[in-house]
Amino acid sequence: MKLNNHAINRVLIVGGTHGNELTGVYLVKLFQQYPELIRRYTFESLTFLANPQAITAGRRYIDQDLNRCFLQQDLEDITLSNYEDLLAKNINYLYGQNGKYPVDFVVDLHSTTSNMGITIILDNDQPFNLQLAAYLISLHPEIKIYNSGKSGRAENGLRSRAKFGMGIEVGAVAQGVLNADLFLKTQTIVYATLDYLELYNQNKLPAFSHSFTVYRYMEKIDYPRNEQGEITAMIHPQIQFKDYQALNPGDPIFLTFDGQTITYAGESSTYPIFVNEAAYYEQRTAMCLTQKHQIKI
Repeated sequence: MKLNNHAINRVLIVGGTHGNELTGVYLVKLFQQYPELIRRYTFESLTFLANPQAITAGRRYIDQDLNRCFLQQDLEDITLSNYEDLLAKNINYLYGQNGKYPVDFVVDLHSTTSNMGITIILDNDQPFNLQLAAYLISLHPEIKIYNSGKSGRAENGLRSRAKFGMGIEVGAVAQGVLNADLFLKTQTIVYATLDYLELYNQNKLPAFSHSFTVYRYMEKIDYPRNEQGEITAMIHPQIQFKDYQALNPGDPIFLTFDGQTITYAGESSTYPIFVNEAAYYEQRTAMCLTQKHQIKI
């Protein structure tokens, strides 16, 4: 069998990077019980539960967010030794580019309390990842593509350990809860991704449109707060559960506890995502703002 010059040799499917996001946890457990579901002929498929203590505790993390622990200088800093720091070092030792089992592609499974449907997260503009995104949209037009580029994921996220990779983010689903519909949709996208990598290795990719919409990270914005740092307003009802819908200058964005509307003061339209994400309250993030682009590879 003739493979192309950039063959994918090893794929890592990760669940439980955040311990209370059960879609990925139980999909990985399913794949571990039935490895034939993810077996392909031209590459090795590995599975990994990234944060076992957090999974057992039903928490996002134990000491700090594992998905912020992969900066190269942090991985090399022996003084960083909390639980997630050590996990990150071990993950890099096992699966990083110079690791024991270096992986070419990471599929990182997540869920969100925001109404983001099925979202593919890319951390950069690598043509390989963009072509995969185009393929997945050709099969499942409801998918949204989010490029997290400027948010830091390309440097400090788990996916940064591989040559290529993507996150699958599904919602809305509460933390610590399984949603069968989103579980099955995530499973379908995992299989389609593995099928794509197989076809890519075999130089048998079918024809599909290479034009699609991508939402690029611009900035994150916090809730209004008082001098004590306490939140003074909520997500306005008009944009709650309206991820990926246009937010225009002057539109309602927050509602104060005494009923006053705060409007969006930006100069142009934007498309908020991760709106009112539960895990982001501690990160002082009410939502992430994106720009909508039509791209052609």
